[in-house]
Amino acid sequence: MKFKLILFAILITSFAACKKTDGTKVLYLGHTLPQTHPVHKGIVEFQKALELKSKGTLKVKIFPDAQLGSEREVLELLQIGSVAATKVSAATLSNFVPEYHLFGIPYLFRNKNHQFDVLEGAVGKSILEKGSKFWLRGLCYYDAGSRSFYTSKKAIRTPADLDGLKIRVMNNQMAINMVNSMGGSATPLAYGELYTAIQQGVVDGAENNPPSFVSSNHYEISKYYTLDQHSSVPDVLLIGTKYWNSLSEEEKVWVQEAADESAQAQKKFWNASVEESMSIAKKAGVEIIIPKKSLFAEKSKSVLIDFIKKHPEMSSLVEQIKKQ
Repeated sequence: MKFKLILFAILITSFAACKKTDGTKVLYLGHTLPQTHPVHKGIVEFQKALELKSKGTLKVKIFPDAQLGSEREVLELLQIGSVAATKVSAATLSNFVPEYHLFGIPYLFRNKNHQFDVLEGAVGKSILEKGSKFWLRGLCYYDAGSRSFYTSKKAIRTPADLDGLKIRVMNNQMAINMVNSMGGSATPLAYGELYTAIQQGVVDGAENNPPSFVSSNHYEISKYYTLDQHSSVPDVLLIGTKYWNSLSEEEKVWVQEAADESAQAQKKFWNASVEESMSIAKKAGVEIIIPKKSLFAEKSKSVLIDFIKKHPEMSSLVEQIKKQ
């Protein structure tokens, strides 16, 4: 923690003088993912594209592996102007910008094409802009896949198979409500504790996307993976408004264009990672189950109903998404 505080102080000083004598500006970007992750690879594409478009006058310095702190901590650094940009899950961002809660609704999107038609269309762009009043301007969305159930001792083929199972979820009310609505027992637990918790039977399973299922080594102890794809929460590339407002109009265009191009490249990195991860899981003896998703969608309808009751102001956005 002491090291991080010292690093923050250095960054604050550096940011205040980010325009060098040769006219170059440096954009500090911190995130929590390893450098092998497909989202990090997308961020590298943003770095390359921005330097190319600006002819080297705008450079991106990337701090991966949570060097600058957790997602929430880096978001707060953006708000005060100590760091220029970051990548966070829309689930984390929903604590700052309520509209991002929408993306956690189970089966909100019909398929991957529908998801990105929404995210890259009017609704998605409007939500990116809503963060500006909280000093967090969204630039683009990155594919973070779809979350599905995996278990250690019992396969999940229908929602009825969830009865009596303790399923680890993020400490997020919508995720808790979703698992409970399907008949499982949602169990919030720190991600770092999950491997041991499954191994010791503290929980019966969890839910996540294929790259995370494999990179966490959970496939070693969870031999059933049910691709019910109940939620598709994207990642978001953000820039702090304090840094954004320091840019010229031309520089803002470069940043936005570079972000949009990186988003398209990142989708390809993600798809390749999913394919590789599924291959690894299958070779390790994991049974891949393709269930009837409509059964899970039907059981989880109450999550959307409860969400609209609590947030009636977002019902129009939900309807727009459904109609798109």
